[in-house]
Amino acid sequence: MKEFHLHLVSDSTGETVSSVSRAAIAQFDAVQATEHVWPLVRTKNQLDKVLASIKLNPGVVMYTIVDKNLRDTLKAECLKLSLPCIPVLAQIISELTTYLGIESSALPGRQHELDEKYFSRVNAVNFTLAHDDGQATWDLEDADIVVVGVSRTSKSPTCVYLAHRGFKAANVPFVGGCPLPAELEELKKPFVVGLTISPDRLIQIRKTRLQSLKQEEDTEYVDMEHIIAEINEAKRLFLKHRWPVIDVTRRSVEETAANIIQFFHEQMERKLQENSKTHDF
Repeated sequence: MKEFHLHLVSDSTGETVSSVSRAAIAQFDAVQATEHVWPLVRTKNQLDKVLASIKLNPGVVMYTIVDKNLRDTLKAECLKLSLPCIPVLAQIISELTTYLGIESSALPGRQHELDEKYFSRVNAVNFTLAHDDGQATWDLEDADIVVVGVSRTSKSPTCVYLAHRGFKAANVPFVGGCPLPAELEELKKPFVVGLTISPDRLIQIRKTRLQSLKQEEDTEYVDMEHIIAEINEAKRLFLKHRWPVIDVTRRSVEETAANIIQFFHEQMERKLQENSKTHDF
């Protein structure tokens, strides 16, 4: 395992540089980065503290800073230390400037402004939390996306991730032998998707869950025959309603959410095309 220090410097929240760095490091096997995260670096004094830490713990530096003076100072000090200093947005902004013929605004944290989209995301998060695990089914019609699946298929974290992307997402648990809420059967607007998983993986997750709660494992909840029957029953329900199905066995929450968003937009495209054909007549 190769270990190294990674300094993530940002004049905003640091989310962008953190996400980019992790995506890049994930491409390398057997490496471990010790992260030093420096958000809201907007003054010379703040940058001096960052530089002092970089000198104490030399390593890779990645940054998103729009102030030219701060950028130049950071790059110059890293050059003196013979350390890589990587701008994660510079190339993208440069390419966009060339294509659009417009200079960027160079305002830190522009993507986090309290605009209409921001409050829409807040509203989506509030909706999702209020409609977790089958709660408040009477107004599911207000959802953008409804996720259905057996217990421990990552419905809740997937919906929270979708909410942070601006989608009002609700989740409804499928329990073998129990009818789903009547409201779910009557939905018109929301996009409904089913989650499934392999029995082996599900029993492993459920056993871990019971152990964490210090509960007995001798129950139907972790019985293989019961789990297989439960998963198959859920699949038959999804097929009956023609809901798209995503197998989460080898998918992360982010990948599952991305797949759902892809299906969601495909459905929106189909609806637009159908409406267009209707208006043509």
